[in-house]
Amino acid sequence: MARTPRLAAGRARALGLPTRGTTNPNRLRRVDRWLAHAHRDLLAAGDPLVVDLGYGSSPVTTVELATRLRALNPDVRVLGLELDADRVAAGREAADPPRLDFRRGGFELAGARPVLLRAFNVLRQYTEDQAAEAWGTMLSRLAPGGVLVEGTCDEVGRRCCWVSLTADGPRTLTLSCLPADLETPGELAERLPKALIHHNVPGERVHALLAELDACWATAAPYAPYGPRARWVESVRLLAARGWPVLDDRRRWRLGEMTVPWDVVSP
Repeated sequence: MARTPRLAAGRARALGLPTRGTTNPNRLRRVDRWLAHAHRDLLAAGDPLVVDLGYGSSPVTTVELATRLRALNPDVRVLGLELDADRVAAGREAADPPRLDFRRGGFELAGARPVLLRAFNVLRQYTEDQAAEAWGTMLSRLAPGGVLVEGTCDEVGRRCCWVSLTADGPRTLTLSCLPADLETPGELAERLPKALIHHNVPGERVHALLAELDACWATAAPYAPYGPRARWVESVRLLAARGWPVLDDRRRWRLGEMTVPWDVVSP
């Protein structure tokens, strides 16, 4: 039986359960690239605070996030949060305050009020109801107009799915992949966020989306000689032509991305 999220012991009163802590360099490059594109206006003004929740046993992906966002705005501040004290200590060895810092914290965000919160691979161990509760807690801690991006990816970041949320709830779902790593796009189902992964069954919207994308992939087979990326782009183009409201354009599709409104897939 899944454990109920609780306040971890200690002065920080951090809310949540420790993750496995696995991480790798460049694992989150796809979501970082999307953040800089989709939320450029949010990140470009002033000295915005960005929180990276649950960075794992190594702070490498938080350091990478800070580096990537600093290219957009040199005044961006990034705060990495972890429940495990040893992981926080490892992070502080890489800290460069106030632009990059590390602290003990969980879903309550250790009192921080970020404009942008990245929470990756932190909810898979929870039930769907617990994950929804965690969404609510994190959203309540954002700065006004803030955005939560929550999702999962494989160990090397070749298959990723994430949801963007505001105070009004989920807004979009993004699928991102290395097309050469796929037999079919439907394989991305294994990386759906907790809110969707148990709904990939006939009769559910997310299942219909992935099934249609697989059908478009099959139709796009003549593009295979031009490479998996060309086949992915044509598959997404076909999906849009069939009436699915794809939000992005060919420049994003060429990166192995596809974004749709949340109501297209909501359970």
